[in-house]
Amino acid sequence: MPVLTEDSPLTKLVKKNEAEQLARTKGLLSVADLFEFVPRRYVRPGQLTDLSSLHVGEDVLVVAEVKKATTRPMRNRRGKMLTVVIGDDLGNELDVTFFSAYGHEGKLKPGARGFFVGQIGAYGRRLQLTHPEYELFDDEEAGEAAVEWYRTHRVPVYSTTGKLNSLRLRKLVHTALDTVDRIREPVPEDVRVARGLVDRAVALELVHRPAVDDQPSRGLDRLKFDEAFVLQTILAQRRKAAESELATPRHPRPGGLLAAFDARLPFELTEGQREIGEVLAAELASERPMHRLLQGEVGSGKTVVALRAMLAAIDAGGQAALLAPTEVLAAQHHRSITTMLGDLAQGGMLGGSEFGTNVALLTGSQNTAARRRSLLDAASGSAGIVVGTHALIQKHVQFADLALVVVDEQHRFGVEQRDALREKGIRPPHVLVMTATPIPRTVAMTVFGDMETSTLRELPRGRSPITTHVVDADRTGWVDRTWQRVAEEVAKGHQAYVVCPRIGDVDNESGGAVGGASGTRDSSDEDAGWDAHWDDEEDGADGAGGDGDGGPAKELTGVYAMLSTLRATPALEGVRIDVLHGRLDADAKDATMRAFSAGEIDVLVATTVIEVGVDVPNASVMVVVDADRFGISQLHQLRGRVGRGAVPGLCLLMTQGAGERAAERLDQVASTTDGFELARADLLLRREGDVLGARQSGRGNSVRHLRLGRVEDEQIIADAREDAFALVDRDPGLREHPALAAAVAMRLDEEQAAWLERG
Repeated sequence: MPVLTEDSPLTKLVKKNEAEQLARTKGLLSVADLFEFVPRRYVRPGQLTDLSSLHVGEDVLVVAEVKKATTRPMRNRRGKMLTVVIGDDLGNELDVTFFSAYGHEGKLKPGARGFFVGQIGAYGRRLQLTHPEYELFDDEEAGEAAVEWYRTHRVPVYSTTGKLNSLRLRKLVHTALDTVDRIREPVPEDVRVARGLVDRAVALELVHRPAVDDQPSRGLDRLKFDEAFVLQTILAQRRKAAESELATPRHPRPGGLLAAFDARLPFELTEGQREIGEVLAAELASERPMHRLLQGEVGSGKTVVALRAMLAAIDAGGQAALLAPTEVLAAQHHRSITTMLGDLAQGGMLGGSEFGTNVALLTGSQNTAARRRSLLDAASGSAGIVVGTHALIQKHVQFADLALVVVDEQHRFGVEQRDALREKGIRPPHVLVMTATPIPRTVAMTVFGDMETSTLRELPRGRSPITTHVVDADRTGWVDRTWQRVAEEVAKGHQAYVVCPRIGDVDNESGGAVGGASGTRDSSDEDAGWDAHWDDEEDGADGAGGDGDGGPAKELTGVYAMLSTLRATPALEGVRIDVLHGRLDADAKDATMRAFSAGEIDVLVATTVIEVGVDVPNASVMVVVDADRFGISQLHQLRGRVGRGAVPGLCLLMTQGAGERAAERLDQVASTTDGFELARADLLLRREGDVLGARQSGRGNSVRHLRLGRVEDEQIIADAREDAFALVDRDPGLREHPALAAAVAMRLDEEQAAWLERG
């Protein structure tokens, strides 16, 4: 075996096909990745597994004792078959079958104890393992050292992948630990001592081959700190780099556009909106670029705060760009800003205000004439505000003097996308990012730690309460009552949303709706996910394709199938129903939203394209179909589309055959409207990868060991943040800390790889 380093690819340790399997299923590419692949649990060789807890189809590693072993000749071919019965201390048994006894009958004798690894099957009424891999604790062929090791150590159990079972993975890790020349230390000694952390080499031993009396948790805590420390170092460097940049101070002229807008506001700003507005004004007037995150509850008035900041930038002679993740949301922002400004958005036009400016819209699917006009308005400076999707980032888009960048729904964009828009300023523009997904402190520290954070918790006056109920779609009466309830709201002059997890086939409207006929589904019907398609679409449920409970995937309801079902529902006879989804062309989407906003559509059947930003105060009820396929935060976002006026909102979460975890999610959403409480629950249920996406890393999860919803891990992140920011303040380039610099470079390489893959 050649000498390995942590940077060595796994092909130096395993066969090429095994390395490919580890890369594909576990994201493991190097020896360092293998070290970070921690066990799920540990077993003591002396403690036998309770065999009564096993289930058919389960991949298991059990510790058991051979109770009896018998051989018999094979019926249809030469050789002998071996059947072994293993058992636990409670009298439970499990059959182990080998269709060739050769090499096994001499080892598997009554009284032998060991590990048995495989997938549980059944023969008759008895559970069995067929041709499992196994290791015996007293195997003379393994040598005295191996036998002694089993007496003195806990045995790690890893999640398996194909033929690479837990026993095989344990051997690979042990070989790597014994062969690697030197274990890197990214955390400086003074930090390790101050925090009471073990050396990383010790931590890896504690995690992967702990003695019986060791505490593997001490090793895992060190790996958690490493992860947090590297991330916080990256964020600290970004903060430091931003502080070294010089922006153009933006001092708004008194009596300008902002003052005119404030004088016309038909409502009173909340205290929080006023306070954050003052903070933004002060930061816009600074020569240091503003980097601020604005988060708030659904309907807390973030758009007004952002608009006031944009008007202040225009008053100071600059322009503002608003980046939105979908065309529907971009068009909604353009429409709402234009409406709020009134004649202030008609600069240079007949009847426009003397303080007025123009608001341009730029999206990928605009016609050539509209696109050319928006590009010209942005480049000439006649458009003070330019609203757009990813189209804003393209190289040919130019601004006369970009002063402020506002990014809506920041979690749907990467750092590189934000930076690409910032580069369009003569000097680095100020940046304000917004999110309506409440962010727990741990996530804010881990993902947005290079930014200052402001939070709007107070809802503006006039917001109405929202009541949420779970509807069991297996009960026909409940489904019928749901549509009757929608009809009642329409009869009162209100409107409704019906949200579906997929688009479906426009030519096949007869299938797939809950409470209606079943339908077909093929790959051409799938809603385009953000990472899969570089476009302005974000349709699709968080959990589409599986219920998160290990159960079989069921047919998801499409908007066209639901449209057909609703039009055939007697209770909704005469009700005006239409559809909205991301695959409609831009003009169709805009026309549909305008018609719904104007009250010309009673029920809008849509995908999650209406999840954020859509503001129709007359909408009083929402039905979310297949609600078990959506995450907690997404459901909270969706229901925020109702209750935005004087009428109380009603949200009905319709589900059919939801698993235990999915039912728990729905009950939590129904139990509270506190977005911050739900965000923490979402983290604990769905893990960080789903919540954060590919924001920091090319791997499925942004973090591997930290659990951002846990209080104890929150303290680790806070400690790592304090230490990392102090270190970067002393050594911004990490010249005195080469091991840390290497870890940071490796993490940034992963980010770049994810960016290239998405782009």
